[in-house]
Amino acid sequence: MKIRVERATLLDAVLKMQKIVGAKSSMPVLEGILMSAEKGLLTLSAYNLEMGMKKEMYASCEEEGDIVINARLLADILRKLRGIDVEIECDDRLVCHIRSGEAVFDIMGMEANDFPEMPSLTEGENLVLNGEDFCELVKGTIFAVSQIEGTRPILTGINISVKNGVLQFVAIDGYRLAIRRKAVDINISNDIEFIVSGKALNEVVKLIDENSEEIEIKVGKRLILFKISGYVFIARLLEGEFVNYEKIIPADHIQTTTVVCDEIIDSVERVSLLINDSFSTPIRCAFSKEELLISCSTALGRAKEKMAINLEGNEFEMGLNSRYLLEALRACECEKITFKFNGANAGVTITPDDENAQDMLYLIMPMRLK
Repeated sequence: MKIRVERATLLDAVLKMQKIVGAKSSMPVLEGILMSAEKGLLTLSAYNLEMGMKKEMYASCEEEGDIVINARLLADILRKLRGIDVEIECDDRLVCHIRSGEAVFDIMGMEANDFPEMPSLTEGENLVLNGEDFCELVKGTIFAVSQIEGTRPILTGINISVKNGVLQFVAIDGYRLAIRRKAVDINISNDIEFIVSGKALNEVVKLIDENSEEIEIKVGKRLILFKISGYVFIARLLEGEFVNYEKIIPADHIQTTTVVCDEIIDSVERVSLLINDSFSTPIRCAFSKEELLISCSTALGRAKEKMAINLEGNEFEMGLNSRYLLEALRACECEKITFKFNGANAGVTITPDDENAQDMLYLIMPMRLK
């Protein structure tokens, strides 16, 4: 194989693919990127047995061939080179000669035949979505995905559905719930529902930029495929039944208050400065008719702050995880938010206090106060 390609273009693709390449795999070939060269075209492939990515780009090809090169090493070399173009030539002994400007690297490649075949998806439901809308829905829910597979790996994914012209994303980790909705104009034969891992969606979002006006999605029985800005990304769907989250959402509430979003974010951030173990130390929120007192006490000291509110319902006090609260508040991205409560021991519901109230909902379970 012997090719010449624009260095910046190749580096950009390698850096994006490096994110899904296994850092320490039992199969060294999975730590690499498969490079396949043919006349006028270079195809890059990365695959970690759970998700894979492909990218085609123009290249001057003097000799066709295939080789696997360690992704981290290739990225480091391309990043340090200064030439406009880079030339890669591989011989029969799998030695790769990388040249750009006056710099020359000779590194060992790996046999392309050892690279596992990436799954393909030919049949499924086709969706075309606005890239900005998709990115907004992912970022508005992915923080509530469980980071630990444990006994319920289904919670490491986001439940995505398209029903009655509404695209909905739902994430839940057992302690909080995040729901985002968007009305969409999608022409599909039937309503669909599927679960995509948070890891996969996190990588998909990284491919979306200001040029990604639309993204194409194909949903199969076990796989999902994305086409974004010249990249093809494929991942396995999570199998199993998602949590019946609708029964968790309170049908009614006995206390409610509306506050300025930025003000409560600032207050919680200040009080949380003394918390260095965000999973075990709650902030104490004391709601009275005209005042909210936020406080915490840790080994570092104590902090408290008051803010004016108008509480409808009885006064009460509850403990909340400050990080969970802040992530939900920041995701609302609105001027005012409404808290709805059912006393100190039930989950608190957070929604925007505007026309977007039906498009997003966050629920956080309380923590026990000492």
